Amino acid sequence: MTINYKGQLVDLSSPKVMGILNVTPDSFYDGARYKDEKGILLQVGKMLKEGATFIDIGAYSSRPNAKHINEDEELKRIIPIVESILKQFPDILISIDTFRSKIARTCIEAGACMINDISAGQLDNNMMATVASLNVPYIMMHIKGTPQTMQQYTNYDNLVKDILFYFSERIAEARQLGIVDLIIDPGFGFAKTIEQNYQLLNKLELFKMTELPILVGFSRKSMIYKILNSSAAEALNGTTTLNTIALQKGAKILRVHDVKEAMECVKLMSFLQKQESF
Repeated sequence: MTINYKGQLVDLSSPKVMGILNVTPDSFYDGARYKDEKGILLQVGKMLKEGATFIDIGAYSSRPNAKHINEDEELKRIIPIVESILKQFPDILISIDTFRSKIARTCIEAGACMINDISAGQLDNNMMATVASLNVPYIMMHIKGTPQTMQQYTNYDNLVKDILFYFSERIAEARQLGIVDLIIDPGFGFAKTIEQNYQLLNKLELFKMTELPILVGFSRKSMIYKILNSSAAEALNGTTTLNTIALQKGAKILRVHDVKEAMECVKLMSFLQKQESF
């Protein structure tokens, strides 16, 4: 199972870690943490040193009820960061967290190599065609509604079947347009109650039937800290627990704030699986 990034084949038979870099002032966990170029570059260097294969940069907060910003503001936030990071780390694999085709195209032309779309093309009708024309990998997430409205849409006939059907439709459209490298993200925390998030995790292995790499993003989310009566700042141990379960169920990419701990999950799980042959 390989994905082509800038002509470089990344083998996902061994799970990889994607480090999160939010450059939004209202992110639920690290908003406004990186206030200048030096701080951003130090954080990226740290994540790479700890083992991140990808760095996912987002300039539009997708937390519940997040403030909406226009395309110009999103570009203003993200393009200087992409350019600065690539100047310092020219071989880095940058993913762009956006649902807008204009942002996607501009960032790929600036040197990014993958698009991470929370809407799987639903919030911009030009997104999939743009990704196809750029010939880059595409992460498609499950969501209903928008970041501002998604928590109103948590009704499902059958949670897992409905999400699998959603992916079957989005995958078919992507393939028809010529997108080669696809990754699916079940969208933990997006248009799902806390209970539904855990029901989804419990059946995560069923998504292997798509024959596509599965990305999961639990990192410090409320589905963890609300159960533990804590906070995002205290949710690292819970994140590690859920990452481990997801790896057991077939996840191939862990999207996280804390790369070192996620890499430890990957390394320990890999070692455990090697013992199955004995």
